[in-house]
Order: sequence, then structure tokens, then C-alpha cells
Amino acid sequence: MTTEQHRAEEFGPPDPLQDQPIRRVTLGDTEFVLLGTAHVSRASVAAVQALIEREPFDAIAVELDTNRHASMRDPELLRKMDLFQVIRQGKAGLVAANLALSAFQRRLAEQYGIEAGAELKAAFEAAEARAIPVWLIDRDIGVTLKRAYRSVGFWDRMGIISGLGASVLSSDEIGEQDIEKLKRGDMLESAFSEFARESEPLYRSLIAERDAYMAARLREEQVKTPVRRVLAVVGAGHLAGLERELTEQKQPPVPLRATLDVVPPGSRWPKWLALGMFVAIAVAIGLLFKRDAGLGAGALRDWILFTGGLAGLGALLGGGHPLSVLAAAIVAPLKPFRPGIPPGVASAGVEVWLRKPRVADFDSLRHDVSVWTGWWKNRISRTLLVFLLTNFGGMIGVWLAGFRILKSLA
Repeated sequence: MTTEQHRAEEFGPPDPLQDQPIRRVTLGDTEFVLLGTAHVSRASVAAVQALIEREPFDAIAVELDTNRHASMRDPELLRKMDLFQVIRQGKAGLVAANLALSAFQRRLAEQYGIEAGAELKAAFEAAEARAIPVWLIDRDIGVTLKRAYRSVGFWDRMGIISGLGASVLSSDEIGEQDIEKLKRGDMLESAFSEFARESEPLYRSLIAERDAYMAARLREEQVKTPVRRVLAVVGAGHLAGLERELTEQKQPPVPLRATLDVVPPGSRWPKWLALGMFVAIAVAIGLLFKRDAGLGAGALRDWILFTGGLAGLGALLGGGHPLSVLAAAIVAPLKPFRPGIPPGVASAGVEVWLRKPRVADFDSLRHDVSVWTGWWKNRISRTLLVFLLTNFGGMIGVWLAGFRILKSLA
């Protein structure tokens, strides 16, 4: 018998709550018990279960938003996604970002043998088993990503995109630094690696704002449902900030939460710049026709070839059907006549119509996107690629055609 087994017989198994980060904050008549967890730790799952068994709680709050909670409760939820509506409403990029994060989570699950967020699931399942109210206190991940993206400059935006891309393209094991962040308990900070540490606006959107948001949600629920004791299960990286916000927040919770839910409008200068480019190109083509019909026809040909050709190439690189590629090539040159409607809507719409997602695509989606080649094998993720790459190709085509046409005026 080993020394460890002798100790286990003499002293029993270790206490699941030993060395677990727990803070207690009293507001009015309510005590908030804050349990900091790691999102990839069996010890955190055991700590959640032990705390709920040992202490009475009137409500249990978890670091989840409505969508993530629904996804955890119902693995079949993806089947209900209307892909065409996702594309038409301009949400394809957000869905792709969520899939990229799920790829990161799946790599964690395969490396450590435990699903990311298992302790949160254990918390709300224990609450439901005891008929205790569950409070969802985290901000919607789409709002968080949009606020993060729009709060930073060009290079930090490239950091966000590259962080999501790395989640998809990398097949390596999760690095030691990322694991340390996950032990402190924040999936978003880990996914974006050093960008969250080096960019103050990005860190504020991903971490600090969510501390304030979760504190406001706890106070909001406290007002709606007076309770004596509440357990809040959050990533350990939020523990200190949440405790501070609970004790220091003075603003009424509902207006504060509403403020943190607002997505800042996108910068207007890219739109004005694009509009200026279209106007300049149109004027240039008109002047070239006036100078010489052949020059004007050549400029018009360049516009069609560059915008349509590169948009079609994008659809092709995304694995699109030949008719989806054709749709991209036809629609992209017409962009000045349909502002606000990207060519990817046409190519992805044709893709969905011709290659409707099958039940098997929904069933295997999370697994497929965990490796980069799987994005082209699954009809759902492939359609998203067609949308994104068509738009990217069309955008490059506009600028290349514009420079060529304007240069021909000289």
C-alpha cells in the first residue's frame, strides 16, 4: 500500500473546498458567496458540488449568458439554427467567431478530458435539482466581442481576428501560459492570449466590464427576488473584480447593465472612405469615356474583372458550389447600386439553397470546426467561409480596381 493510500485511510480524502478561492460579500440582507473556479478543472466541479451540499442557498448565479446556458442545456440547439437567416441578418461573422471559440474549447476537452465550463453546468444542474433559482449573470458573448472589437484600433482588431484564427488553425496542445489563464478562469482572455494583456481597452471589454456587468446583474436580481444567501460561480480571474464591484458600485444596477449592453456604433470613416472611393471610381470612368470610349470601356472592364473575379475567387477558396462562385462574381461589381448588402449574402444564399445543411452537419459541427480542414467539410461552416471570403475578395477587388482606374487618368 502506498503512502498516499495510508494517508487516505487515516485522514480520509482531501476536502474539495480546501485551497479553493471563496469570497463572501454582504449587501443589505443578502450574503453573496463568490466561488472562483477554473473552467478546465475537475477540482472546481467537486468544489461547486461540495459547497452546494454543505451550505443552504436561496439562488445560484453562474457566469453564463442566456445563449451559452441554452447551448449547455440542449446539445441539439444547433439543429434549430436557420443558416439563411443568420446570413441575411449579417450574423455570419459572429457565428463563425463563436465556432472558433468552440474549437478552442474542444481542444481543451480532448487535452484534459473535461469539457470547458463543466463546473458551471454542475452548478445550474444542482440548482435545478433542488428547485433553486438560477441567475444567468454574464453578458452575451456577442455583445462582449463587438464591444471589444470596436473599442480598439486596427492592430488590436487584427489581434482579435488572429486569436480566433489561431483557435481554428492550431492543432497543437494548449500552451502552458494559456492553461495558467484558464486556471485563473477566463476563456475569452485565454483565447486572445497576449492581446488581452497588452491592450487596456481589450482587457476592459473582455474582463473588467464583465466584472461590473455580473455585479450589476447580482444586484438587479437581489432587488427583484429578495434572498438571504446566493452562491455565485465565476471564473477565478473575475473573483477580485466582482468582489470589488459588489462593494463599490453605487449606480442603480439596471441602468448600469443597460449601458454595458450597448454596442458602440462602428467608426464612420471606413464607410465614408469606401463611398469616396466609389464616387471617385465612377467619376474616373465617366471622364475616361469622355476622353476616349475605349479607355472608358477598359476601365469598366477592369472594375468588373477585379471586383467580380476576386469575390468569385473568395467563394471558390471557401469551397463554394460553382453557382455560388458565379453569384459572387455577378453580384460583386454591382455593389455601388446596393450599398450595405455585401456580395457574400448572394454567394452564401446560393450555397445554402444548393447544399442545404443535413442533420449530420449539425451533429458534427462542433467536432468538425475543431480542426481547420473540417471547416470545408461541414456544410454549415463552409457556407460561413463562402460568405466571409467572398466579402474579403470583393473588398480587395474594389481597392485594386480603384487604384488601377484612377491611375489610368494620369
